Amino acid sequence: MVTRSTTRAARLDAMCAKAVDEAHAALVAAVDPAEVGEHLQVVAEGERLVTHMFECLMSGYQGWRWAVTVTRVARSRRVTVCETVLLPGPDALLAPGWLPWQDRLQPGDLGVGDLLPTSSDDDRLAPGYLQSDDPAVEEVCWELGLGRSRVMSREGRADTAQRWYDGEHGPEAPISVAAPASARCGSCGFYLLLAGSLRQAFGVCGNVYAPDDGRAVSVDHGCGAHSEALIGSAETPVEELPTVYDDSEVEAVAVTPGGATQT
Repeated sequence: MVTRSTTRAARLDAMCAKAVDEAHAALVAAVDPAEVGEHLQVVAEGERLVTHMFECLMSGYQGWRWAVTVTRVARSRRVTVCETVLLPGPDALLAPGWLPWQDRLQPGDLGVGDLLPTSSDDDRLAPGYLQSDDPAVEEVCWELGLGRSRVMSREGRADTAQRWYDGEHGPEAPISVAAPASARCGSCGFYLLLAGSLRQAFGVCGNVYAPDDGRAVSVDHGCGAHSEALIGSAETPVEELPTVYDDSEVEAVAVTPGGATQT
């Protein structure tokens, strides 16, 4: 069975639509007349209910419109004003939507002396008394009351691993891409493995000369400070020099067609 929508567009009331002067008079009585521009359009809101749009010339409100809604009772020719408001148009400059403070924070915003409380329902954390799938977590939380009150949840560890892997200490970092193919952190003597489930993919760089010293790096990250990177190794490209001929001591010799030398 095919159903049809019973919702119909509001019909524009002709009498209310003609009340441009009445709407303009009510608007300039409520706001500064210098902030009211030309009449833009008429919008049907409902039965005998119409809104007149006027250009807003107020400084700082580019693209906004003054809206004056008028109506009339049935079988009456008198139009009355309902309300006057300022509304944004299609091209209006709008302030960004409000965000809670925890959603506005970015990595690196926390400064010296700042406090950053964590919400009780943070998905990245789980109560410490819950059994975890990470053996390293269980080692510190095996006895109720002696371990940490909250530990990282599986979602928290997954988000952290993805952020590290996609960041400046993963395989796609410029310094890693430019390093030799064999100079990966997993085979470096300065690579310190993490504990727990992140051990499989991440460790900490302990090379004081490496740019990632003291930072968590992925096992397939790399740099030129690899412990086994040797100068002059087979992987080090050597630029081949062009052949140079010294013709300053060459004696010109004339040769006959028969191959005999002319003296």
